[in-house]
Amino acid sequence: MNSILITGGAGFIGANFIKHLLDTNSDTQVINLDLLTYAGDIKNTDSFSNNEHYVFVEGDIRDREQVEKIFSDFNIQGVIHFAAESHVDNSITGPETFITTNVNGTFVLLDVARNAWMKGPFEPKEGKQNNRFLHISTDEVYGSLGAEGLFTEKTPYAPNSPYSASKAASDFIVRSYHHTYGMNVVTTNCSNNYGPLQHDEKLIPTIIRNAIKGNDIPIYGDGKNVRDWLFVTDHCKGIWTAFEKGKSGETYNIGGLNERTNIYIAEKICSLLDTLHPRGDSKSYKEQISFVKDRPGHDKRYAIDACKINSELGWIADENFESGIEKTVKYYISKYA
Repeated sequence: MNSILITGGAGFIGANFIKHLLDTNSDTQVINLDLLTYAGDIKNTDSFSNNEHYVFVEGDIRDREQVEKIFSDFNIQGVIHFAAESHVDNSITGPETFITTNVNGTFVLLDVARNAWMKGPFEPKEGKQNNRFLHISTDEVYGSLGAEGLFTEKTPYAPNSPYSASKAASDFIVRSYHHTYGMNVVTTNCSNNYGPLQHDEKLIPTIIRNAIKGNDIPIYGDGKNVRDWLFVTDHCKGIWTAFEKGKSGETYNIGGLNERTNIYIAEKICSLLDTLHPRGDSKSYKEQISFVKDRPGHDKRYAIDACKINSELGWIADENFESGIEKTVKYYISKYA
């Protein structure tokens, strides 16, 4: 049985990924290492916590001794690294945690894996030739796009926030371990995820929560910032595809080809809520939309070109934005209402 270490598996994407992995792979043991910070919720693991192939370990990716023990105790053969501080606003007010977690934590995981799997540079230990480290990153490392064009795997890095800078640094560390030591690594850079289990602080849950509670729905600036939206289940399928089929040392961008402005997102959600959970006064939730001061360094547009993972690995998103957002709104109605 393969033993895979998932970091940050009590978070939004990590928990969705573990469920997908356990549902589709009967020969895989999953070790979930999560510190359970505010962004990780043990309740996110309820649907698979009793699975005989699942083990939860509360701990910190920066704790080298603990990570080494996990590798030893469970004979880890693969790592899929989600654990990260990821909220841009928080990185502006408190950048230090982003550096220590995203940069130092990634280094610890990589270096423990190197010692466990490699005799020396480009010399894997016996039986560990196929062990793989997959690093989850973001499209925000590429900076901001103009009105046209897409981020590709060859787009120069230009991070504009402490969050994206910390992720860029971790991407480069992963790259260096492939080129210096010959480690079997793959990196994926994704567009904005949405769907069940996402933390309340993120845009789509914030819109739905405030709408249902009768509060103002805050939208930064003029609401015209553009993001490419990816349904979380599609992202999980893309990650596993890259882990299984990706070429060592390569990067794969995973995007949904669903560019939408923030104001479109807010108005679309309000329209769905008007039908699925109408206000008591029969007015539209759109009346609650308000514009607030833009955040510093707010990138104008992100959009992913996913042609490489489409053509080379055969992955394609199943959900378009309209189908995914309806599923998402229904989930959060059940949570908030």
